[in-house]
Amino acid sequence: MIKNFVFLFLLIPNYFPSGLEVLKYPEDFTAKVIGVKDGDTIEVLFNKVPIVIRLEHIDCPERKQPFGKKAKQFVSDYIFGKTVNVISNGKKDRWGRLIAVIKFEGKNINKELVKNGLAMHFKKYSKDNSYNLLEQKAKSDKIGIWSQQNVIAPWIFRKG
Repeated sequence: MIKNFVFLFLLIPNYFPSGLEVLKYPEDFTAKVIGVKDGDTIEVLFNKVPIVIRLEHIDCPERKQPFGKKAKQFVSDYIFGKTVNVISNGKKDRWGRLIAVIKFEGKNINKELVKNGLAMHFKKYSKDNSYNLLEQKAKSDKIGIWSQQNVIAPWIFRKG
């Protein structure tokens, strides 16, 4: 009886991989972008498995904030339907999204968002100073979100 149960338990992940098996991904892989949920969240297809990815180091304005829709459109125009490089250490956020840097044609999309004033450096979760430098440049040039008075950080906006 116990042998049969153990055997069945070992077989289940082969039949239901998305629900019961913790998928491991390479640190650097290519995948096709099949969805853009917002400026800092995309969905890719890797080995026929959809993966939701949260862009590392950054936080884009929410949809109801100024430049929220522009951030989503920027990402859509840049990488939707394209094959991108996904670079991740395998960590996931509290919603199960893989945290990663996305590169396309040699450009770091995460940094491009900050550079264009469509994202902020998410210092609470990132110690990469290169994002801070890009943010300071966009801020001094008054690009994107920095062209407004009284900019509200997305993490503050979400708190209501």
